Amino acid sequence: MTQTKRIYSIPYVLWLGLFVIAPVLLIIYQSFKGIDNQFTLANYKDYFSSGTYLRMTLNSVWYAFIITVVVLLISYPAAYILNKMKHKQLLLMLIILPTWVNLLLKAYAFIGIFSTHGTINQFLMFTGIGSKQILFTDFSFIFVAAYIEIPFMIMPIFNALEEMNPSLISASRDLGANSWETFRRVIVPLSMNGVKSGVQAVFIPSLSLFMLTRLIGGNRVITLGTAIEEHFMVTQNWGMGSTIGVVLIIAMLAIMLVTGERKKKGGRH
Repeated sequence: MTQTKRIYSIPYVLWLGLFVIAPVLLIIYQSFKGIDNQFTLANYKDYFSSGTYLRMTLNSVWYAFIITVVVLLISYPAAYILNKMKHKQLLLMLIILPTWVNLLLKAYAFIGIFSTHGTINQFLMFTGIGSKQILFTDFSFIFVAAYIEIPFMIMPIFNALEEMNPSLISASRDLGANSWETFRRVIVPLSMNGVKSGVQAVFIPSLSLFMLTRLIGGNRVITLGTAIEEHFMVTQNWGMGSTIGVVLIIAMLAIMLVTGERKKKGGRH
């Protein structure tokens, strides 16, 4: 049986090595190369001594935090209500369906909705309020990013709520807890693993958004993802682009450690 498991694990190990470990090692290697292709530590020195890069890092974290909070505030009640409904699997599928649409297509759809002559501004003009600048604002960027990320937060929370033992909720009510106390003391703690998984699935990609920052944010929102694209596609400074990529990977690992499930000491593993 052990030999069979090793044979079956070969494709997984090859995939992990070729498409995860190898690219990360290449990025780390490239981060120590200058424009002249010589080994240097100047990229890291420039990054940590530059106020522009540090502000960009804070902006990335800040926008990712706002997007995650907005998505969580929408997704948790939605997943909770969805879990109570009769045809919940069908409704969940309808929520997931937009993820099958290409991100670029969704971005252009929102450009049409938020533009000066778009659907929303036409409605505002019809009501007499007048046209407003909606596209290329922080609001439009956060709104579109949250819309795209919502299914990735709902899924783990919905699964955590669905796997919850109903007898625990019944026991809570039998012991005299009202609906709010049951929700706060039983349901929320037992669904935290789903919340943590959802935070990882939303916060980490939000750190490196670059397409939406250009198409929806109009480059008013500058993130690490935007800087990486700029260095690789425009300035051709692959060393600095890789350095920012390494910083981004470290930030992602830190988020995974913070939101990861912790095993209790003395418990069974």
